[in-house]
Amino acid sequence: MLAVALRGSGWMLSLALVAMPVMAADKLSPEVRLAAAAGRPVEVLITVAGDAGLARTPPAGEHAQKVATAGQRLRDTAARAQAGLLEDLESRAIEHRAFWVANVVWARAGLAELERIAGRDDVLRIDGNPVVRNRLPQPEAGSQAPDVPNATEWGVNKVRAPEVWATGVTGQGVVIGGQDTGYQWDHPALRAKYRGWNGTTADHNYNWHDAIHALVNGGVNDCGLDSPVPCDDHNHGTHTMGTMVGDDGGNNQVGVAPGARWIGCRNMEAGDGTPATYLECFQWFMAPTDLAGQNPDPARAPHVINNSWGCPPSEGCTVSVLESAVDNLRAAGVMVVVSAGNNGSSCGSVQDPPAIYARSFSVGNTTSVDSIAGSSSRGPVTIDGSNRLKPDVSAPGSSIRSSIRGGGYANFSGTSMAGPHVAAAAALVMSARPDLRGNPAAVESVLRETAVPLTSTQTCGLYAGSTVPNAVFGSGRIDAYAAVSRVSSDPIFVDGTE
Repeated sequence: MLAVALRGSGWMLSLALVAMPVMAADKLSPEVRLAAAAGRPVEVLITVAGDAGLARTPPAGEHAQKVATAGQRLRDTAARAQAGLLEDLESRAIEHRAFWVANVVWARAGLAELERIAGRDDVLRIDGNPVVRNRLPQPEAGSQAPDVPNATEWGVNKVRAPEVWATGVTGQGVVIGGQDTGYQWDHPALRAKYRGWNGTTADHNYNWHDAIHALVNGGVNDCGLDSPVPCDDHNHGTHTMGTMVGDDGGNNQVGVAPGARWIGCRNMEAGDGTPATYLECFQWFMAPTDLAGQNPDPARAPHVINNSWGCPPSEGCTVSVLESAVDNLRAAGVMVVVSAGNNGSSCGSVQDPPAIYARSFSVGNTTSVDSIAGSSSRGPVTIDGSNRLKPDVSAPGSSIRSSIRGGGYANFSGTSMAGPHVAAAAALVMSARPDLRGNPAAVESVLRETAVPLTSTQTCGLYAGSTVPNAVFGSGRIDAYAAVSRVSSDPIFVDGTE
């Protein structure tokens, strides 16, 4: 039937598809079918039936216990649910890799095999694994002057972080994770904050992971593949981490939570990633491993993760493919902060995963005078039909000076720069109130409640710009000092239920 369809008209092709098992045909995305029709094996993500139920019944306990319990439940569920499929793939020598942070299997196969796999009862759908190109900000003209310190940067002051530090709270006891283009771990503003540095030697086990195992963009990057040492092939990651924890001990106080420790995962090759590289980093954060990818240890999971990247559906990223990973991390007690995107200024421009998800804490970009940046994406989320209000909050993201490769500093702009302010503010809240570590809903709630309310003349759908929250600023521009003051003065603050 397939051969006849290929020789015949478009009508005959439609007839051939109808003649196939309907459910199997529906499971294989049209994009995958089209790519595989060229006769070459294609990379896919196979979603398997089976749900650990973390979002419905999250584990109890403090952070380390929650993450450990969640990870075990996810691994057990994936092992049971994927057993038949993995045996099938292995028996046919189909290249594959199983994930458990979401019940997904990466594979590379041709059209005939994918159609057969789609016919399995334990397969829910098969999506592509496209190369996704992030339009990363570049250093602004005249800003790369490492010998011109600004002392405490304007964004750090704007969210009132120095006032928090004056109370003795700097982020101590909190671990921030970042997945990005990588990190120059020994940058003067970052080295002392890196969890793998003890003041004398570096140990990158459990503190660094490289998800780039093959050339993504077809070129050559400065870090190579599977780098055993934290490395940044762009500047973007080093810049975002600087805004979270950076302080060189002198006049370059670029970070909001300089007392926090950081760990990192490279999910992009010079800005180019795939859904699989993003999933791999999400999974590593749930249970960091040694450099060989072995001996996972959930006790070393971060408390909050910054994600200054997106996975645009316009480039083939399926809207829902990363959602389970975000949901599961948050249910495990890990806060997931995501930049809202730079697709503004139209309404409905928060359109890329993972910023669109209900359990992502999405961030817009404000200027030094608390106006919204023109490029900052606006809500609501329409691409999935949810009409969900996004962003959740906003933060400084315009002309942000922070660390870059080579030991220097530069100004970047974008929601990529706003998100790190929020992740670090969350670290300050968790530092002030250790019992809120592992309770992202409560931390998100206090950041919303204490944000400086900002209004707009722009109304987006049902969300009037004259009210707060709105689809331009969310609940407003964050105020770290107000948030820490709130949880410090209210010893029973446990708000943040779904």
